[in-house]
Amino acid sequence: MLEQIKHNLENIEGIETYPILSLLIFFAFFIGLAFWVFSYKKDKIIELSNLPLKD
Repeated sequence: MLEQIKHNLENIEGIETYPILSLLIFFAFFIGLAFWVFSYKKDKIIELSNLPLKD
């Protein structure tokens, strides 16, 4: 089964760019998410964490 998939992927021209592109998209998303988390205002985090305790 793996040989059939490998054979099909070897015949596609330009296939080697897809793993690189997917890694760059994942890396950009991860960096963007980390930036968003660390730049979030501390007051807003405290307000959101106390939300379930409010009546």
